[in-house]
Amino acid sequence: MSPYNRSVTQAPALLQVEGLRHAYGELEVLRGLSFALPRGAIGCLLGPSGCGKTTALRCIAGFEPVRAGRILLGDTVVSAPGLSLPPEKRRIGMVFQDFALFPHLTVAANIAFGLHAAPPSERGERLRELAALVGLAPALQRYPHEISGGQQQRVALARALAPRPELLLLDEPFSNLDIDLRERLSLEVREIINASGATAILVTHDQHEAFAMADEIGIMHDGRIQQWDSPYNLYHRPVNRFVADFVGQGAFLPAKVLNSRRVEIELGVLEGEIPDACQLGCDVCGRGCTADILLRPDDVVHDDAAPTQAEVVHKAFRGAEILYTLRLGSGRKVLALVPSHHNHALGERIGIRLDVDHVVAFAPENR
Repeated sequence: MSPYNRSVTQAPALLQVEGLRHAYGELEVLRGLSFALPRGAIGCLLGPSGCGKTTALRCIAGFEPVRAGRILLGDTVVSAPGLSLPPEKRRIGMVFQDFALFPHLTVAANIAFGLHAAPPSERGERLRELAALVGLAPALQRYPHEISGGQQQRVALARALAPRPELLLLDEPFSNLDIDLRERLSLEVREIINASGATAILVTHDQHEAFAMADEIGIMHDGRIQQWDSPYNLYHRPVNRFVADFVGQGAFLPAKVLNSRRVEIELGVLEGEIPDACQLGCDVCGRGCTADILLRPDDVVHDDAAPTQAEVVHKAFRGAEILYTLRLGSGRKVLALVPSHHNHALGERIGIRLDVDHVVAFAPENR
């Protein structure tokens, strides 16, 4: 079972988005967006630029009206056509892309900004609690320009968590940070959110951030969610070609469908749960039906003893591993992730075999 399939997925939904539509003038950006996020979970809207994910977040926050559908927090409808609860009434915290810290305020004052209505003793206790949670106790009297980008990120997170919001929204929160810091912080932020007990939803175009942080991810395209699922299922059980192409890496090979559990590709016969004939666009499996099979880099194993060989046409060094692009006898290409001590030259032929746990099949594109 995926480590991300936590018990929170069985909890009642805190956030429900039902058939949401939104447009800027004649440009429709959201086209029937629907998903639900359990209380205590971290969700993510993941997709390319222009897919509508930030607009969805703004609708949830109350910054944009909706044309159709509705948004519920708990049992309360907060957005619907002609109805929009003001952002300050929604008990939502938000971490913006640029952090939006107040440069003239100290770290302590930035974190406590949303606590102005609380009694001084309560405000001080909450500040100390959050400073310890995000690891900023030694930096409370510094100003934003005196701390690192990663520390600024944690200040913004602590400020959003300070009023104990029902829901935390994060809009591309790591986009202004370098890649190494981004990866480390995404894990830290996940731990902080979990420790705070908050429910959160993240918007990003970076699948590494999404996989590091989220329990449940919605892949967005053209204003709709293509698949809302665990990271494990998105990678191993994509519901369509867009999800398969967007999540991870891989290559498609043509296959002959032998029966409902077996397909034959250039590299051999694969067994598993093959989508039924209707999904593949044919009438009866085993009568000349064809499919396209997705092979991930971890499906293709380097094995010097294997009778099948492929030519190295490209290699990308990744530290502990090398991602090889390999040309098969037919001229088609596959990817293989190989421990980096197997350092093969371009043009070299290496032995490969398949180790496929999940057969991912789609109807051929030209059908």
